[in-house]
Amino acid sequence: MTRIVEKMQGSAGERRLQQAHGTAGRAQRFYDQQMLDHLNERMTAFVGRQEMMFVATSDDAGECDNTFRAGPAGFVHVLDATHLTWPEYRGNGVMASLGNISENGHVGLLFVDFVSDVIGLHVNGRASVVEDEVARAAYPELPVDPVPGRRAERWVLVEVQEAYIHCAKHIPRMAKAPRKREWGTDDVRRKGGDFFGAAADAGPRPAPAAVTGPVPGPLTRWLHSLVPGR
Repeated sequence: MTRIVEKMQGSAGERRLQQAHGTAGRAQRFYDQQMLDHLNERMTAFVGRQEMMFVATSDDAGECDNTFRAGPAGFVHVLDATHLTWPEYRGNGVMASLGNISENGHVGLLFVDFVSDVIGLHVNGRASVVEDEVARAAYPELPVDPVPGRRAERWVLVEVQEAYIHCAKHIPRMAKAPRKREWGTDDVRRKGGDFFGAAADAGPRPAPAAVTGPVPGPLTRWLHSLVPGR
């Protein structure tokens, strides 16, 4: 007999902290009423209006990265209720996010509308990187952008596992101002130059002091107290 195992809502860490801080009931109401395993019609329409999103990834060791993606409204395409995709344009060549995805497909996307709806949408799922010609063969409806700096080199395809609201109460309302965006430019000044002065600090770093074992400071002791059996 085949046994169907439902995925637990939230992580084990979430559940443990909810129990520790007495928020389990409130959290369960959120899971039951606000968290979907697909994109409904309103979520799909919301994604289709967005010009930017934040993308969180990590490698197979758990080292994290968070980045920003932007394009014309609807640059993220909802293919169906459980799949979406976005184009990867020419960037700085580091490919930090795509490198992480190649090791660990888990991604966290955050769309925030600061101008009209003043609301956010989280989409978590599993991603894969697909070359442009392969993506277009599978999804002929994908558009070809006429702007040179916005021509896709490859696509990220995400299978949606969680979709839920990011509440509006702390999102600032902003006014959209006209700005010419230099898509695909390699001009250092237009890309922001060395705004943070990193070049001057990019020399060799001194080796860190040797650590012979973990130091059980207050934070470590507190974290250990949350783990059952410790």
